[in-house]
Amino acid sequence: MEPTNQVIVALDCDNRRTAEDIVDRLGDECLFYKVGLELLTAAGPELVQQLVAQGKEVFLDLKLFEIPNSVAGAVRAAGTLGASMVTVHGMGGVAIMAAAVAAARDFEGLSVLGLTVVTSMTDADLADVGVGGSTEDQVARLSRLAREAGCHGVIASPQEVAALRGLLGADALIVTPGVTLPGESPAEHARPGTPRAAVAAGASHVVVGRTVTRAADPAVALRRVHANLIA
Repeated sequence: MEPTNQVIVALDCDNRRTAEDIVDRLGDECLFYKVGLELLTAAGPELVQQLVAQGKEVFLDLKLFEIPNSVAGAVRAAGTLGASMVTVHGMGGVAIMAAAVAAARDFEGLSVLGLTVVTSMTDADLADVGVGGSTEDQVARLSRLAREAGCHGVIASPQEVAALRGLLGADALIVTPGVTLPGESPAEHARPGTPRAAVAAGASHVVVGRTVTRAADPAVALRRVHANLIA
């Protein structure tokens, strides 16, 4: 896969104008964007439709965790908007993830990804909510459930990719947030990695945020990410 197709830029913005400015400044340098809960709530679904109309792919990061019928309805809404990826929380179990997968079948090109453990969480955080074992154990457990439910892939940190590629096989999508360039602060990510390390371990896509969106020149910053992938 070409580096330009593997990098997803996270539009973690609190308003539509800022997001549109980033997209304009990146131009043809970026083909894939992540829209999460903050921007979707602030700007509405029209922004997703606008990105799709511009020929961009959209990863709609909803982290769905509801009863199966409600999750299925949200996935259908994501498909109608033209999203390419949508996330459902692995902690919801097989029934919820399977409902998402079934709903996505009506939309060619829509992939359902099971969220494992968010990249800000540590072993201690899992213990706080009653989950025994390590983050690596929990990521593997939820990934198995996602595979059983028919998900197209999972969301996990760069540090779990190698084990998951062996577990899920060559065709599964493994999308990795928590990616930063060498020497950069990982911010709130407790399990970070570089773009090159994530892809070398078997990630299909990497998600970058502040590295690009808060740079003085986002296009130059994105080119650095692309260069790191093939360095």
